[in-house]
Amino acid sequence: MIEFLQQLINGLGQGSIYALIALGYTMVFGVLRFINFAHGDVYMLGAFAGFYLGPKLLRLFGEGPSYAGALVVLLVAMLLCAAIGILIEWFCYRPLRDRPRLTVLITAIGVSLFLENGGQFVFGADPKSFPEIIADRAIEIPEAWGSISGLTITISQLLVVGVTLTLLLVLSHIVLRTKMGMAMRALSFNPVAAQLMGININVVIAFTFGLGSALAGAAGILTSIQQPSIDPLMGVNAGLKAFVAAVLGGIGNLPGAALGGVLIGVIEALVVGYVSPTYRDAIVFAVLILILIFKPTGLLGASEREKV
Repeated sequence: MIEFLQQLINGLGQGSIYALIALGYTMVFGVLRFINFAHGDVYMLGAFAGFYLGPKLLRLFGEGPSYAGALVVLLVAMLLCAAIGILIEWFCYRPLRDRPRLTVLITAIGVSLFLENGGQFVFGADPKSFPEIIADRAIEIPEAWGSISGLTITISQLLVVGVTLTLLLVLSHIVLRTKMGMAMRALSFNPVAAQLMGININVVIAFTFGLGSALAGAAGILTSIQQPSIDPLMGVNAGLKAFVAAVLGGIGNLPGAALGGVLIGVIEALVVGYVSPTYRDAIVFAVLILILIFKPTGLLGASEREKV
């Protein structure tokens, strides 16, 4: 039981990362009905933003790691990734908005390859050690807690889950309680009617890309805190698994993306703990195949009728 609970805790930490990335996929799909395959590479750029800016920003708060400095690094990385996401939409996707979806899909793959190879050219292909922005340590459950006293939780795991929950609450408030969120939902429901009602769809789409990219940037920082080794191709695998999470929960459904991310993280941890790390990726993508076969709309997704 202790080992099982430990794997659940590990999976929850990794699943929170997948959930943040999956939210970007599902928001863009909900508004534009296409998959932004460059989203995982924005997550990589968030990690490198922290790598280069982290030491400089931490000096503003004294010597050594600090939570205030880590918060500033997180916010700056989110802002930079939001700007990158808006620029990608502006230059790459907006001119193709009236083109066939296959054209946009191929463009998204091209943007992804450009960011990956550009990252290797600019940052170097070798893995880099992420700077220590918080003092991470393990917290052992005291014996007074009984049967769960053998569990070990790290500061970084608590931080990842806490920041993810906070960002999910902020995102829910934006989508459900603000005028921009109402415009996003209207555009997702009926783009033509939303435009006729005076909604500036260019602004709404750019905001959606920026918001999703900001969450990916936050995921890049949080991942680097837990696993302090980054490289320009780190977004490939994480982006694909976050896409699986979005499909598992129901693409276009925000709670579904969060649920799918957590489930994928837990499945990974259980496979690593009880089967073998070798089969981790294979089983995750097998889940995608099973979902597409038996429930294509995902766990929380609703079926839609399309007119011929």
